[in-house]
Amino acid sequence: MPNTYTQLYIHLVFAVKFRANKIDKKWKDSLYKYICGIINGKKQKAFAINGMPDHIHILVSIRPNISISELVRDIKANSSKWINDQRLVEGKFQWQEGFGAFSYAKSELNNVINYINNQEKHHANQSFKMEYLKLLQEYEIEYEDKYLFEWLDDEKQGIE
Repeated sequence: MPNTYTQLYIHLVFAVKFRANKIDKKWKDSLYKYICGIINGKKQKAFAINGMPDHIHILVSIRPNISISELVRDIKANSSKWINDQRLVEGKFQWQEGFGAFSYAKSELNNVINYINNQEKHHANQSFKMEYLKLLQEYEIEYEDKYLFEWLDDEKQGIE
């Protein structure tokens, strides 16, 4: 796109179907590399990627040649196919429908990258559900509980 200049930084958040703990430490780095390949293949740039067994965070810069929804759709479809083709989980791996997308200024990137890189430390004190609701509230995004991710029974998972 000649004469089109953008600087768009998007923090993507999405979860494993039913927020199940399916992303194993043994292969999560390979998954993250695979996802970065998907992003690069779409001519976008990944700045940070990390997560927990039940969800993932990605910081990308996105160009105007693709919508955020298209990028997330391609990441989810191709990465879940890769996980299933590699037989990394019992049964079928699926990502939850929907995602969160939060924009940041260039001056905020270091903080966002540190936040993403320190997911394990962060989640020692806070569940994914609480983290996600906090992001929605900080960004003043109106939502209805029935349209949020399908959460496993938190009591069965030992999560507040």
